[in-house]
Amino acid sequence: MAKSTRARKVARRGAKRAKAPAVFDAAALREVALQFPDVEDATTDRGIAFTASGHLLVCAALHASAEPGSLVVRISREERPRLMAAHPRALYLTDHYVKHPAVLARLAQLDAAALRDVLGAAWLFVTEKAAGRKRGRSRSKR
Repeated sequence: MAKSTRARKVARRGAKRAKAPAVFDAAALREVALQFPDVEDATTDRGIAFTASGHLLVCAALHASAEPGSLVVRISREERPRLMAAHPRALYLTDHYVKHPAVLARLAQLDAAALRDVLGAAWLFVTEKAAGRKRGRSRSKR
């Protein structure tokens, strides 16, 4: 009987480990993200996040539909299919995120070059959008 009790405990411990969220490499993300101009670390108690020109660039995916350890990367809907085709194992969408200009990223599946590619596309999207807002404000003041 002692063996069967021990076996159940080991099985339970193994099950708990399998359900633990994947840990992505936040240091690698931080290093790549901060290489882009005007990017700042905006990490909070809720998770890792970075902004570009004051606008959200990338953050931890908190919605229940996202896989553990995923990030939400802001990207245009037009650019999203290209990036997803280029990095099919790393990038994905859930029904919740389809309507948003974003893609979900499994950071553990991205090497440094792929991470730069994805964040570079996000940086262009966010900073171009921010620049458009500034131009719109200056025109309305005239």
